[in-house]
Amino acid sequence: MSLPVVVIVGRPNVGKSSLLNCLARKRIGIVDPTPGVTRDRISTILNVGDVYFELVDTGGFGIEDKDNLTEHIEQQIGYAISQASLVLFVVDVRDGLTPLDQEVTRLLRSQRSEVVVVANKVDTPQLEPMIAEFHRLGFGDPMPFSAHQGYGRTELLERIARFVGPQSSGEAPEPVMKVAVVGKRNVGKSTFINALAGEERVIVSEIPGTTRDSVDVRFEKDGKTYVVIDTAGVRKRSKIADDIEFYSFVRTQLSIARADVVLMLIDAAEPTSQVDKKLAHYIADQDKPCILVVNKWDLAKGKAGTDRYEDYLTRTLPMLNYSPISVITAKDNIGVAATIDLAMNLFKQAQVRVGTSELNAVLEQMLAERVPSAGTGGRPIKIYYATQISVCPPTIVLFLNHPDEVREEYRRFVLNRFRSLLPYSEIPIRLLFRSHRQDERPSD
Repeated sequence: MSLPVVVIVGRPNVGKSSLLNCLARKRIGIVDPTPGVTRDRISTILNVGDVYFELVDTGGFGIEDKDNLTEHIEQQIGYAISQASLVLFVVDVRDGLTPLDQEVTRLLRSQRSEVVVVANKVDTPQLEPMIAEFHRLGFGDPMPFSAHQGYGRTELLERIARFVGPQSSGEAPEPVMKVAVVGKRNVGKSTFINALAGEERVIVSEIPGTTRDSVDVRFEKDGKTYVVIDTAGVRKRSKIADDIEFYSFVRTQLSIARADVVLMLIDAAEPTSQVDKKLAHYIADQDKPCILVVNKWDLAKGKAGTDRYEDYLTRTLPMLNYSPISVITAKDNIGVAATIDLAMNLFKQAQVRVGTSELNAVLEQMLAERVPSAGTGGRPIKIYYATQISVCPPTIVLFLNHPDEVREEYRRFVLNRFRSLLPYSEIPIRLLFRSHRQDERPSD
């Protein structure tokens, strides 16, 4: 289903990302005094009553990007405007009308989108009369706004709803799965996203660190709606240069937390690094289903077979040894769709609930193979029964006499046997040990 698109545009540092966050009432875009923080199109789905629309933030028009990405940023702005039903043209009431505002005006007049001028940073009543200057832009009455204080929020949302209401076709479908695409810098995450979206949805550049924010991209496959999250490239914490990079790293962590499945991209032409290992540890610690996606396979083909490479990843990333491996070449769209199918398979695995009687039959088989040795305190360990208490991830509780004394090697044995004997062969299992009296038994 196609929703009406409302696009936020303007020169750098007028408060576009603050406006997005204010209207959404949550922190979506990074807000920082540094001009040009936003580069890609950042979007979210909003509603006013029964009117739904997609709100899209864009990079600052006219920014002199330090990484020479100005052309890419303005291309993304152009894509967004071409799809817009309504444009929110953000200006800064404190700066007044600037030559760069006039350039944005010329760009918008060449398009057919409806435009509302939002005069931001009206943080005190004394500043409101200053919005009159923006009548000269020729887009009707400017709207006073303060993204910092939320002033004008209700009025702006009502104006958006009045305009897009006739075009709105109801609520956007909930995605069947959210997938976070993570990895170190320059492994091809944005290329992968664009291959899925079928368009230049995010900037692709050879310059490391192009993506700064986490970008949600909705796409459809086989009649189902998915969300794939492009994230900033991770690098060593000691090399994080500024606040923007720190916020980007935190956003990557948050993206992993809200994803159903994580795709960890690895460069086939490079050895696994300390950054790869730290990221793999973090994913494992979050108990997230994960696919190790080996990108740029065209550069490694002929140098190593897939079996040898799988063995290599198992040795170097043992914390994700249960994760399946997908080999792709994102720039040629080879293996991309199949990776999403595999992710859906993992997501379904994570939702399976095993009955208590079946689980305890597996436990009996496991205990017949190997009973726990004496605990760390020297006392004998006895496991009474097991039960599954949740899914996503599957969480299994074992009740026993001395839960704090189970040795780590036996814990690993239990985890590995559950993974091989239950329908959880490729996903993490959360295993908990709890104290319980022997004479109490679970009901199935």
